[in-house]
Amino acid sequence: MNIRGWYAFLLSATGVVLTASCGYAAAIHAAEITQERLIGTWTSPAGTSLTFSRERTFAGSGFGEVEVMADCARPEALSTGRWAFYARPEGGDVSVPDETATRGHDLQLSFDGDATCTVWVYLYGDAEDPAMCPTRDPDDGCPSGGYLKRDEAPSGS
Repeated sequence: MNIRGWYAFLLSATGVVLTASCGYAAAIHAAEITQERLIGTWTSPAGTSLTFSRERTFAGSGFGEVEVMADCARPEALSTGRWAFYARPEGGDVSVPDETATRGHDLQLSFDGDATCTVWVYLYGDAEDPAMCPTRDPDDGCPSGGYLKRDEAPSGS
């Protein structure tokens, strides 16, 4: 093989490695949490707030600040909806929102005020101190101020 052939081969191999490694970045940093850990209020520095309930509902505010919701009709007017962890059905290859799943590392938010508006939320960090990021692609990272952290209950409650 001549030098041009080796160059083309190395360039192709580098592209394959980078593509594969970017796809694994989300899996490496994913935090799997339980439903019990999800329940409660999560807030972002940008002012978005989400409160998750055991009944698979949520209430929130500040959705106009969530970059990924730009495609939703009037995101600033949305405030309630349902949530579900993504899970892989038995024998299935693709994860889907499943309201019976009790743990996961990503979830879907479906809004009451706009049936076409759903948001994928990626959970990352570690299970003890996770963060969540509403995003189209976790490999792109979370927009500045876009991540949400769980508010801890006050001591003694």
